[in-house]
Amino acid sequence: MSATPLFPRDVFIDYLYEQAQKDKDIVIISADFGAPALDRYRDNLPEQFVHSGISEQHMIDMAAGMSLMGKKVYAYAMAPFLSLRCYEQIKAALSLMNQPVTLLSVGVGVGYADAGPTHYITEDLACMRVLNGMEVLTTCDPESTVEVAKLTLAEPALRYVRLDRNAQLPVYDGEFAASQPKGLHELRAGEDVCIVSCGHLIGRALAAHEKLLKDGVSAGVIDLFRIKTIDTDALVAVLARYKNIITLEEQGLDGGFGSAIIEALNDAGMARQVKRMGLPERYFFENGGRDYILDSNGLSVTDICTTAKGAGA
Repeated sequence: MSATPLFPRDVFIDYLYEQAQKDKDIVIISADFGAPALDRYRDNLPEQFVHSGISEQHMIDMAAGMSLMGKKVYAYAMAPFLSLRCYEQIKAALSLMNQPVTLLSVGVGVGYADAGPTHYITEDLACMRVLNGMEVLTTCDPESTVEVAKLTLAEPALRYVRLDRNAQLPVYDGEFAASQPKGLHELRAGEDVCIVSCGHLIGRALAAHEKLLKDGVSAGVIDLFRIKTIDTDALVAVLARYKNIITLEEQGLDGGFGSAIIEALNDAGMARQVKRMGLPERYFFENGGRDYILDSNGLSVTDICTTAKGAGA
């Protein structure tokens, strides 16, 4: 397994570039420039690339029209602008029309630190998972990113794919493809408590797992990479041996990642103690970087360990 960190947007677009050279129906519409992989795609496949300008709402309407023409459309933009700025267009032009467009949302959570609260997106899970027909996936490393890219071509559907802005180290080592149908993977097995997370915070969950082991606490770690639609049977099967569960998200708690898990367990009739860890209900104006924001708002590795020890007590 390579230890080279890679940018998820480049991993995803590089795969599309390879496939688009053989399939002229693959089209990227972008409201943004600046990614090396996107630049290469635009330069070498100009007939399969459209720059919408800083007009994300228009981009979604274009995506719907091109999809109706039979194109395999990918709409790419910064996460806060692709999600909330375009919400009505996504509902009316894509969800309502049942169009199999892939929305590539880059820079989720507070990944664009220190750009400020206008560039953070701590609400997109809550918003996107309530749209009819929308599948929501979050990648956490290069392998999961390329496998999700393959899925979007092999099984076209309306999808919101959440990509981190920062380069990612490998988490998976060949296991992701087999787990993809279930939408989750148990990265570490445990006995006392289970930490369920996705995306950037998987790294912190794994660090907490190692630290807890030294303190005599056995913590499982699950990457729930498909938050909609959750495979309830698969989730219940893997959580059945855990009495205590922690959900960990780089989101506000209302209607987000933890809420979706609690709903799924409740609907399955599975009673468990679930402690949600996420960002507080406020906007983040302070500078200091992503780690600083997370550490100072209850999502440090130490905070996760403290919560895990309390949950398993």
